[in-house]
Amino acid sequence: MSLSFQKLFFAISTVIAIFAVLILAKPILVPLGFALLISFILYPLAKKLETWGINRLFAAFLSMLMMTLFIGGGISFFLTQITNLPNELSSFQDKIMGLLKNIIMYINNHVNLEADLEKEYLLDQLKEWFKNMAFPVAENTFYTTTNFLAGLLATIVYTFLFLIYRTGLTQAFIKFSPTDKREVALNMLKKVQKVGQKYLGGMIVLILILGLANSLGLWVIGVDSPFLFGFLAAAMSIIPYVGTTLGASIPVLYAFMSHDSLWIPFAVAVLFWAIQLIESNFLSPKIVGNSLQINALAAILSLLIGASVWGISGMVLFLPFVAMLKVICEEYEPLKPVALLIGSQNEDENNSSDKSMRNRFKKIKTKISKISKKSNK
Repeated sequence: MSLSFQKLFFAISTVIAIFAVLILAKPILVPLGFALLISFILYPLAKKLETWGINRLFAAFLSMLMMTLFIGGGISFFLTQITNLPNELSSFQDKIMGLLKNIIMYINNHVNLEADLEKEYLLDQLKEWFKNMAFPVAENTFYTTTNFLAGLLATIVYTFLFLIYRTGLTQAFIKFSPTDKREVALNMLKKVQKVGQKYLGGMIVLILILGLANSLGLWVIGVDSPFLFGFLAAAMSIIPYVGTTLGASIPVLYAFMSHDSLWIPFAVAVLFWAIQLIESNFLSPKIVGNSLQINALAAILSLLIGASVWGISGMVLFLPFVAMLKVICEEYEPLKPVALLIGSQNEDENNSSDKSMRNRFKKIKTKISKISKKSNK
């Protein structure tokens, strides 16, 4: 087997160029990525409205309006939950400062970092540190909020344009293929759309179910603002592998700091562990299913690469985009090895082998039962 260094050089250069474009064009590509996934969700609704005789422009507007009302209703509901938190957060801050003070005093007593360290002096220093940290945090929050609103506005505009010009965009992509391959290219685009639609639609349903389950459990335990923490933890599950753990740690930490009894945070931890167990074994396979069809290695790499390139947005977007890339690679002969690398063929083979083994055991069991019946006769 001969190795072409020229092809290897071009392949590495292409990968580096792609990463450079992804990093430099992040303010443009991230809203485009979210808009593409949202347009996949709204496409069936817009198409249904068009079959009723509604103009395409007005159908896209109505689809966007329904989505905005749905999201706005959820935001307004959570804002009512957030307004009840200021008093609780003040006591929460006092408990954090008290905990830090006790930890520092314990370390100083055992390690003897400073001889005359008093609790009141340490408390004053912690308050001063929190004040000095307040301005940078507020400045960073303002900057992040401004970027978020700008990205949200761009996402809405891009989604609206995708819904309006979807036919022209589809025909433009098909024209890149040869004449005899255009039907195959059209089927490929339909598969890509279905992958994004199934994944995002399934995740929305899963978040609603998990949010209700988390909120009811926190309400029964007695945690303040249960719907806020329940749906916040459910929304973070859209980040694969680490989102559920991070989402569960927030209400557990809040319960630990806001209640004197250790049974409350322990009950919250057990609640989220049980819900996560049910979600990973029953809910997620049934609702989201095998819409992605990529192996665990490709999923973890897409999560890490997405986080390093686009941050949290990359952790959300790269996983469905890798699944779409697999669909595209399956249609082109030179790219089929890439589809094999990121696909779940090995898992499917293991599942099929397990099924065949179970079928063989069933046949042997039926034969033994028949022989035993004949011997009894």
